Amino acid sequence: MEDSYGQIRVLHVLGGLGVGGAECRIMDLYRNMDRDKIQFDFLVHYSPEKTGKKSPTSDELMAIREPDYFDSSVRKLGGRIYCLPKFVGTNLLDYKNAIKRFFNDHPNQWKVVQGHMTSTAAIYLPIAKKSGIPICIAHARSAGVDNGVKGMATKLFRSPLQKEGITDYNFACSKEAGVAVFGQNMVDQGNVHIIPNAIDLKHFAYNEETRNKIRKELGVSNAIVIGHVGSFRYAKNHEFLLNVFAQICRLLDNDDLNEYSMLHGMRIRLLMLGKGPLMDDMKKLAIKLHIIDRCIFAGNKSNASDYYQAMDYFCFPSRYEGLPGSVVEAQAAGLQCLVSDSVTSEVNVTELVSMRSINSEPRDWARKILDDLLFHEDYHPDPLHEEIRLNQTLTAIAGERRESVFETDDMPDFDLLDEGTGFEKVNIPDKIRVVKDKHRSIEYSIGDRSESSVYIQGKLRDAGFDVKAQAKLMGFFYERGHF
Repeated sequence: MEDSYGQIRVLHVLGGLGVGGAECRIMDLYRNMDRDKIQFDFLVHYSPEKTGKKSPTSDELMAIREPDYFDSSVRKLGGRIYCLPKFVGTNLLDYKNAIKRFFNDHPNQWKVVQGHMTSTAAIYLPIAKKSGIPICIAHARSAGVDNGVKGMATKLFRSPLQKEGITDYNFACSKEAGVAVFGQNMVDQGNVHIIPNAIDLKHFAYNEETRNKIRKELGVSNAIVIGHVGSFRYAKNHEFLLNVFAQICRLLDNDDLNEYSMLHGMRIRLLMLGKGPLMDDMKKLAIKLHIIDRCIFAGNKSNASDYYQAMDYFCFPSRYEGLPGSVVEAQAAGLQCLVSDSVTSEVNVTELVSMRSINSEPRDWARKILDDLLFHEDYHPDPLHEEIRLNQTLTAIAGERRESVFETDDMPDFDLLDEGTGFEKVNIPDKIRVVKDKHRSIEYSIGDRSESSVYIQGKLRDAGFDVKAQAKLMGFFYERGHF
């Protein structure tokens, strides 16, 4: 938008504008930024093959580039999109020439260039700096690399970032991501600023009406739904996720000892949001494991926050991450989460998160999930209290079910009889904890997503995961050039 050129403009460098973790987090920040003062532009990458040139201009690439998921949102917010040829390792000289031409063709446009694509940041950021960009930033958002040759090449090309002077600032979403990209010495010397992946917390707050709507649309109104959100690629470890779910199904289908009798007769589903290059392979694996009829491959959803409401549990067995926003989103929605301990512990903010090694057997993960669903932990020394809380939770999942051995048609209303006697204070399930915050007491219960929402979101906000607060911080930085 030509009339917005007077604003401070920040150029974000990315691989694309699809529904990836980095893209979602930047767009959340963008929506909450004071755009009268700060505007974002985006420099993405695309294959130059259709142009017939090895080093085409941005305009030539944009003419053949397929629109991406966030393109329309960027333009509605006042942002501009530019393009570089995709880097494949063998086109280093052509890639450098395209970058030099790009910044020469757009002089004095940006105060800040922020590179989220760290695999080539050591190439494009020095060129941006030489072209006159005042502030150049490398932003690490992943704590690992893919296996094989691709991973080795990534490490090689970003190794210069482990030296001072390549950038003006280094950002990372977690300490682990900072160490992985910039090295332990840079982190220890204070040359890396940790900026958590923040979300719009209120957008993910538990909503019963939304839950019922999405569950009806998916046909899972009376099912237990295990959820996962993430692109189908190596890091996310979907094959382990599917094997865990297969073990859950087998444990329930062959429960001769009645360990999980309260779940007998209930349908169970695995809901997966996302797309990616390994999606077809995972569908084939689901067929091989005989669970395809219990799996929902939902693809990308513009209203992903609504789908968290439809879930009953969140499983996240990633091989590596920077700081996965989806685990923060799941906590904001009140979901219990079982997360790989390969993921940074900085995501372990609330009592909802448990962490386990992906070197454990899938059956161990499956038992942990089922035990969590049934509250088979030390929260309930009294079996009556366990029965009460469990029936409340299963009713919330699957509707009214008379399965309590304590329930009969002629049983009186004990809550009514206890009222005013003092006994009503005794009949509180042990899993409900009274938690003190700064000003008041809050009832917190893992089994009650609605009642616990204020407490959970408060903990996430205090840990720095609120995008509104982060937008103010980053707006200050973009304006002044320092924190």
